Amino acid sequence: MSLHQHFGDIDIYLFDQLLRGRIQPGMTVFDAGCGGGRNLVYLLQQGYEVYGIDPNPRAVAAVQALPGAQADHFRVEAAEAGTFSDAFVDVVLSSAVLHFAKNDEHFAAMLRGSWRVLKPGGLWFSRLASSIGIETQVRALNGRWCLLPDGSERYLVDEDFLLRWTSELGGELLDPLKTTLVQGQRAMTTWVMLKK
Repeated sequence: MSLHQHFGDIDIYLFDQLLRGRIQPGMTVFDAGCGGGRNLVYLLQQGYEVYGIDPNPRAVAAVQALPGAQADHFRVEAAEAGTFSDAFVDVVLSSAVLHFAKNDEHFAAMLRGSWRVLKPGGLWFSRLASSIGIETQVRALNGRWCLLPDGSERYLVDEDFLLRWTSELGGELLDPLKTTLVQGQRAMTTWVMLKK
């Protein structure tokens, strides 16, 4: 089996959490915006109990077809309107999801909708577009909705904003915020928290 067959297209920063032992066998994982399951291939192969939501029916169908997936664990739902129970998983993944929020209220609803399924003591992992390190290269269009140097538009966060939300949610940073600058294009920030 090749590395790609084993791990799929897993986010390298999520892979780092696996290597550090923060996501271990026996944990229940929820992917809030699972897409086609790029971050779930390894977890499903290893027998993790995995759940997920995505507003795109085709994406959910693709995840349901992955080896090891239980079809009823994946639903066509938006992060802000999910129907899974509160506090039932050990890990929440939110990779490249929150930067599609339309405005502050939508961001808050998406974030709270994903956070509520996490048990106290659980791990929150998120990657999202930010303005960190490219502040002078982005153009605000409407509030936090901005035009990035690569021509795309996203809802952009910054350090103070993420730290305020960490406190408001009752979270605790497990790692400092880490931002990857993609030369002349965009910035992506990794936000990892423990739910107190």
